[in-house]
Amino acid sequence: MHWDERYGGEDYFYGREPNDFLREQAHQLRGPVLSICEGEGRNAVHLASLGLDVLGVDGSAAGLAKAQRLAAERGVAIRTQQADLADFDPRPARFGAVVSIFGHMPSALRARLYPRLIEALEPGGHFLLEAYSEGQLGRGTGGPDDMDRLMSIAKIRHELVALEPLILEEKERMVVEGQGHTGAAQVVQFLGRKLADQP
Repeated sequence: MHWDERYGGEDYFYGREPNDFLREQAHQLRGPVLSICEGEGRNAVHLASLGLDVLGVDGSAAGLAKAQRLAAERGVAIRTQQADLADFDPRPARFGAVVSIFGHMPSALRARLYPRLIEALEPGGHFLLEAYSEGQLGRGTGGPDDMDRLMSIAKIRHELVALEPLILEEKERMVVEGQGHTGAAQVVQFLGRKLADQP
């Protein structure tokens, strides 16, 4: 598997420190937190260090093993689940927050997964996302070389229309996250809230 190969080395491919946008907005989140595309655990471990109950989901067993190792090194506990997101179906109204950091999926998969993630949020819960934007294509500083997997404000408005946007912007910023993401990048940042009267 591609991701098992990427995460199979001793180094943490995207580093050991949390994503900057997640770090800045973590105070808005309540647990339990579902973090998809969690990889080697840097974001889940940071949230756990803030006292949140976190479930990190990823398709890579190698990545999740390193996530548990990082949690042990930092003296926190996280829960992990290996899953194919195409089949992942979390329990409704289970999570206070959903986190997706650089989780670049084809639009067909997002169309199936995002409604399930929104349903999994408790009323008033938050959905936090950062992804490379379509303007990142060809930059070579991270992200997929595939326009369908890259995000935009328009895609988020369409695909996460059920959420009230609190933050939704595209910007250029320096991303320094291990060897996988390093350099000036175009990103989309989103923080949305599930309204209290939504099912």
